[in-house]
Amino acid sequence: MKPVKIRSYNGSKKFGVAAKDLKELLKKGCKLLQLPISGAHVSLHEDGTNVTEEFFTTLPVNTELVLLARDQTWDGALCEIGNLLGSDQQTSDLIKAAKALLFDPQSPKRRKILMDLLQKTEDRSELESRDDDEEWFQDIKPRFKTKSAYMEDNCKNRIRSYLTEVKAGREKIKDNVVVAKYSKISELMEEMLKSANYNGCYFDRTSKESNCLCTKEGWFTCQGAFDEAACQSLHSINPYSSRESRIIFSMWNLDHRIEKKRTIIPALQAALQDHKTATINVDYFYRLLFTRENLKLVHIVCHKKSVHNLECDAKKIFKQSAAQPKKKKAKRK
Repeated sequence: MKPVKIRSYNGSKKFGVAAKDLKELLKKGCKLLQLPISGAHVSLHEDGTNVTEEFFTTLPVNTELVLLARDQTWDGALCEIGNLLGSDQQTSDLIKAAKALLFDPQSPKRRKILMDLLQKTEDRSELESRDDDEEWFQDIKPRFKTKSAYMEDNCKNRIRSYLTEVKAGREKIKDNVVVAKYSKISELMEEMLKSANYNGCYFDRTSKESNCLCTKEGWFTCQGAFDEAACQSLHSINPYSSRESRIIFSMWNLDHRIEKKRTIIPALQAALQDHKTATINVDYFYRLLFTRENLKLVHIVCHKKSVHNLECDAKKIFKQSAAQPKKKKAKRK
């Protein structure tokens, strides 16, 4: 008879059981833990290794095992952490344990894991007002009373900076007539941005606009580099959760897939030299410069600063720079 310790998938309590073989262990264990014996199996608690009849004979005395039902699997520490996060009380205990371990001698890798864990679990994203989460508003002007109001303004400032760059584009134009045309287009785009509240809804989790880039809880997901369909590293962040996350999020970029300075603005300048102001497709340029049609939210690691070199998109801009003529309505007979 070999004594071992068994527990269920969701249970933390261990039971001592003595069995001569795996078959007897399954019979006793299922009766003790009230699991159906059909399909039941056993894994090592340490790493999830499946215990066979032959493997059972080699186990040391008092080995810790997990008794599983037919559809359950055990992944060792991963499942243990999942169970620990199963309730708010257990999560609090885990945070306390992680903080205590940081003061003990440890490897750099373990310290990194613990710090990441603490940053993810210390979440105050459900708090919205300055009165409820004063720490989040540290160094933020008093006029901002809610997190969403600040995040909306943060996005608007980014969009305004793009408009400033567009306006500065007239300085490279030598023809005064074209300069006047360019200034007129810039002013028109500014009016369009004012009407759209500078697209501040992109960062505002309370916005009812479908263009919002975050969930209602405040989670943002990296959309990947300009030449990728999605982020390969699965970067995500909730700047609403803590002051630290808010500061880190400020380093994320609203990146133009088709480049603003290298492609879009030069295309607008060239179009104005060949067309009258009234024939320029202003809405098309506006969407490329200031909307999600051409903007991607990317983690700083995914932000490629090299030339985007999207030749097909550059050519497309020149072709569509002129406004499409309106179709004449057919006269009724």
